Formats: sequence, C-alpha cells, structure tokens
Amino acid sequence: MWLSYEHFLLLFLVLIANGAPILGTVVFRSSFDHPLDNRRTFGDGRPLFGESKSWRGIVLALLLTPLASILLGLGWLLGSVVAVFAMLGDLFSSFIKRRIGMPSSSMALGLDQVPEALFPLLAAHLLVDMTMQQTGLLVLLFFVLELVLSRILYWMHIRNQPF
Repeated sequence: MWLSYEHFLLLFLVLIANGAPILGTVVFRSSFDHPLDNRRTFGDGRPLFGESKSWRGIVLALLLTPLASILLGLGWLLGSVVAVFAMLGDLFSSFIKRRIGMPSSSMALGLDQVPEALFPLLAAHLLVDMTMQQTGLLVLLFFVLELVLSRILYWMHIRNQPF
C-alpha cells in the first residue's frame, strides 16, 4: 500500500501536466490563448469547455510533461500518457461544469481535482506498477496539493482566484 519513489514522481508529472496551462498564462499572458472549443456551444447552448481552456494550455502540457518525464528518468511515453489523460480529465471537468451551468474558472470541489488526477493515474497503470489503493492515495494527495498550491499561486498573484 505504501507509495514508492516512482509513485511520487508520477504524482509530480500529474502536477506538471495540470500546471502547464497556468504557467502558459503567466509566461504568455493573453498571447496564443485561443479557446480550444473555438467558442462553440453544445446542444444546450452552453460552451463546450469555456474560455479558460486554450490550445496553448493543451500544447504546453503535451510538451512539458514528457520533457519532465525524460529528465526524471521515466521516459517520454509515461509523460505523454500522463499529459494526454490529465488534459482529458480537465476537459471532462469543464464539460460537466458547463452542462450544470457553472461559468469558466468557477470552483467545483472534487470535480476540478479528481478527473485531472484519476484519468492519468488510471492510464499510467499500463506503464507503472501500482495498485488501485495506491492510485486512490495519489488522487487524494493530488486533491490536497492542488488546493494548497492554488491558494499559494493566488497569494503570489499567479492565479486570479484561490482555487
């Protein structure tokens, strides 16, 4: 049940994948922030994902996470899997939030954190030896870390909201 060093590195990759879009906002400000959904709406008339989901964020996650994974000695494949599935988790959360009428960048406790960690960690089972209990523990750690780091980034004026 205990987590290994490799599991903590995997958690770090999940944090990088989910943090890359935030880094993109800090570095590039509003440059290259074209909405992923091209401002299209779903059948309910609401945006597919919303203004805060950009091509820039997806591309940065897909570039930085495999690079970090290589530098950590985990290989590009694991980093790529984590990046793709973390972004899918983030898009899933945004899609659900738009369906229930929540605006972009609003907080939905659990929905904002769990898919972003659960999707990549489940996909990583193909490449990393990990039990479901260890996966659950990593999701819980991500949940807590994401809430704490969001508040720190808000305090540092990197994020516009403390969540």
